[in-house]
Amino acid sequence: MAPRTPRLVVPIDLKKKPWDQKLPLHNRWHPEIPAVAAVTSGEFFRIEMVDWTGGAIKDDDSALDVKSVDLSTVHYLSGPIRVLDTDGIPAKPGDLLAVEICNLGPLPGDEWGFTATFDRENGGGFLTDHFPSATKAIWYFEGIYAYSPQIPGVRFPGLTHPGIVGTAPSKELLKIWNDREREVEENGLQTLKLCEVLHSRPLANLPSTKGCVLGKIQGDTPEWERIAREAARTIPGRENGGNCDIKNLSRGSKVYLPVFVEGANLSTGDMHFSQGDGEVSFCGAIEMSGFLELKCEIIRGGMKEYLTPMGPTLLHVNPIFEIGPVEPRFSEWLVFEGISVDESGRQHYLDASVAYKRAVLNAIDYLSKFGYSKEQMYLLLSCCPCEGRISGIVDSPNAVATLAIPTSIFDQDIRPKNKIPVGPRLVRKPDVLKCTYDGNLPITKNLSATM
Repeated sequence: MAPRTPRLVVPIDLKKKPWDQKLPLHNRWHPEIPAVAAVTSGEFFRIEMVDWTGGAIKDDDSALDVKSVDLSTVHYLSGPIRVLDTDGIPAKPGDLLAVEICNLGPLPGDEWGFTATFDRENGGGFLTDHFPSATKAIWYFEGIYAYSPQIPGVRFPGLTHPGIVGTAPSKELLKIWNDREREVEENGLQTLKLCEVLHSRPLANLPSTKGCVLGKIQGDTPEWERIAREAARTIPGRENGGNCDIKNLSRGSKVYLPVFVEGANLSTGDMHFSQGDGEVSFCGAIEMSGFLELKCEIIRGGMKEYLTPMGPTLLHVNPIFEIGPVEPRFSEWLVFEGISVDESGRQHYLDASVAYKRAVLNAIDYLSKFGYSKEQMYLLLSCCPCEGRISGIVDSPNAVATLAIPTSIFDQDIRPKNKIPVGPRLVRKPDVLKCTYDGNLPITKNLSATM
């Protein structure tokens, strides 16, 4: 018999808004958001999705759409999908949901994406104190390869993956999320020293009715108002999976998600053509619309059997996943090291975030010697298939982080040598699309680095 064609369970019409889709999308986590479709364990099915902004960022010559983007609406997710076993019995709390990614890619006719940095006053990013302006680069796809007119001289194969795959939280887990994130947002600036070095704000995105889309639950009702005030934002990864941005979750991979509600209520979105480890510019993968072709299996009682709680309740667990067999292969890498000493020269104790920030800054400054602007390299390191590592976490006081960049993505030799050549197509212009920064927050300067 011919191979099965995946059943389309969530279609997308790119001409329509997320809330006007045949099966309306949602952008919050809540146990009462109703499922829009159901699948059976072992069934081969397809989910389509918009890019995380729902089409707000355009393929044009301006970054104004990034500067003014409404971040209260992120991320638009397809689902929830109710998962049943072959006897029609739904997944139960305490089960494990194995989700296999059989195939994925951009939606036909929409083969482009974008990478951006948010304005510091509207989203920021890992290096927002160095790069406070909104910027944007457009990428076009040639099969497995991507190139950008705004970052010439670079071409690489993408490791395509969904940024978000997750199950719905239970009411108890939702309360745990909201309580701990409210504590960080309200008291973090006074208690967390890392806030002096990493400047993205807010520290946590709390439930808000602004921009809230709850799928089949209609607005302007008491039910909608109640759920919108409780529903968790989709921005961080959590116990349910969610926005983990794991670039290796590509073709052939499998993720094992804990089940907290009946039916599991699986949702997905935030498709990436390619991403570097850390997605450092925050809007930092090659963001696109896309599709997933999946199979699910229910492992009864799998949470207790395979996931060890790391916290005060049995809900404090995390997913596990298998890397698939299909990845780009690179043989030569240039690796940049960072230690937990910040730009002012201050020592931090075994802080991997500070170390990784320094590794990224080292790489940006180095690559800017080859004819690129630092904004170009910031966006590139956020979306190209670079590898981030915590190389040392025990040798106090310094954590050591590394960032490895595949050298073959450039059209010139970027290794250290006696004379720095400039590639035949490599010029500073065109540069990334950029807006002015109109805020008054201080910009961090590394006085010893190149200008």
